Amino acid sequence: MVGALALACAVAGCTDRGTTTVVPGAAQPGQVQTVYVATTRQANESGWFGPGRSSDTSYAQLQVAVPKQRQLGQLRAGFARVNPNRQFAVTARSTLDNRQRFLARLTADLAQLPSRQRDITLYIHGYNNSYLEGAYRTAQLAHDFALPGLAVHYAWPSAASPLGYTYDRDSVLFARDGLEQLLRDLRKTGAKRVVVVAHSMGAMLTIETLRQIEIANSGWSRRHLDGVVLIAPDLDIEVFQSQMARFDSLPAPFAIFVSSRDRALQLSARINGSSVRLGSLEAVEKLAQYPVTIIDVSAFSSLSDGGHFTVGSSPVLIELLGRSQELNRTFETDRAGRAGLLPGTVITVQKATQLILSPHLASTAN
Repeated sequence: MVGALALACAVAGCTDRGTTTVVPGAAQPGQVQTVYVATTRQANESGWFGPGRSSDTSYAQLQVAVPKQRQLGQLRAGFARVNPNRQFAVTARSTLDNRQRFLARLTADLAQLPSRQRDITLYIHGYNNSYLEGAYRTAQLAHDFALPGLAVHYAWPSAASPLGYTYDRDSVLFARDGLEQLLRDLRKTGAKRVVVVAHSMGAMLTIETLRQIEIANSGWSRRHLDGVVLIAPDLDIEVFQSQMARFDSLPAPFAIFVSSRDRALQLSARINGSSVRLGSLEAVEKLAQYPVTIIDVSAFSSLSDGGHFTVGSSPVLIELLGRSQELNRTFETDRAGRAGLLPGTVITVQKATQLILSPHLASTAN
């Protein structure tokens, strides 16, 4: 295990994932996504942001070009040497000097959208991610799922190293206050809906932050968030249960994407001395007391990419979930109704619903 991590670190070390070249000529109509970023990382010498922690939040607006020569779900990140035909690239960057300017920009840009599209999707990256990788992932999700409204990214100070697991765990605790401030601010922009999407260790950060908000303002999450989506959450199940004890009610929908074939979470379970992480959960009974929807995407997971971001990397699954009308209806009806609109096996235990998706059933449903 240590040898595999060291090899991965050596490979990753060949590229500086914390800096890139702005490529204005990469902008193409329909292929550029605007990403608004709030970060508690320290700026590095290049003017981008590295793994260091900052007590102040920095803000920016990025234009990210999505390459045309790519398969749906594919993300090749451009860093020092950017090939915009095949890699995601930054075409423009605007530094927003302070929180007030950031909120003013979001508010103004939302106001220019049709009323029904004034949504904000907030993406929170996971372990071993750089500032740029999180921004690229935000752009990829917004593009591939055709998300309405604005895409915002919270870049917490990950070490962006396979050997930085402990540093990242500590950074999760460090980054809670910054995320709380951002969540509260997003509700001041005039957004009709605010949905939080968190991946891997970012899910731990999200639930920890919502827990501390609930301690101060009971019911805040349900009143102010229009959905929480946890993708492959790297979170101990018993810790998750203790966090849930602080919530009077949960945001609806509250969806958890899981996979038993997630190799990153298998490794995390070994590191943490547990049998399974929340993102590898197979027994819905463990969450039966919570009104959550557990969506099992194990059948779509690819061993070639480790199965840790199946929701955003599987073309078949993206096509299935990206049918926006069906997905919206899925989460706006009762538990039986929302499960029935996606092809798979449905298991309901008390308040929780588990949906086991199947590629075969997905193809026959088309």
